Order: sequence, then C-alpha cells, then structure tokens
Amino acid sequence: MMDRKQELEALRDELIDRFDRYKAHKEQRGGPLDKDMEDQSIELQNDEVVEALQQEVEDELRQVMHALKRIDAGEGEECERCGEPIDTRRLAAVPYTTLCRTCAESA
Repeated sequence: MMDRKQELEALRDELIDRFDRYKAHKEQRGGPLDKDMEDQSIELQNDEVVEALQQEVEDELRQVMHALKRIDAGEGEECERCGEPIDTRRLAAVPYTTLCRTCAESA
C-alpha cells in the first residue's frame, strides 16, 4: 500500500500531465473559429469547459503541493489551523487536506 506522500506525488504527476494536456489543447485551438455559427458556438463552449477544467487542476495541484510541503516539514498529519491530528479516515478520503474536519467545516 502506498503511503500518503507517494499517493500525493502520484496525484501531483497526474495533475501536471492533465494540466499540460489542457494547455496543449488550448494552444492547438488558437486558430480562427469555424465559419458556421453553430460550430463556432460549440468551439467556444468547449474552450470554456477546457479552461474550467484547467483551473480546477491548477487549484488541486496547488493544494497537493502545499500538503507535500507540510509532510516534508513533519506537519502533514496535523491541522494547520488548530494543530490537532487530522483523522486518518479524512486523510484517506482527501489526501491533500491540511485541515481537520472541524476546521474545514467552519472555513
């Protein structure tokens, strides 16, 4: 079984790969829009979806990197707000969390 740091590192690598694919898709789509209005509308919607997905990946990657820094500092199992231990079930469900359930719910 992978430990939490290995799990986060694997997730980090997957997120970077997804981010790069979304970025490449956007760069590839940089040409002129299709002449047909319906096709143009679909292209714009697809671009908006890709942009939203890329933003989600970026946000999650930021959280993963923050959690990895806390693990390296020896603080990965503690809530960064109250200092109490984070329940292992919460860490299993959300491996990049840095808050205990109580603090996360009050945030």
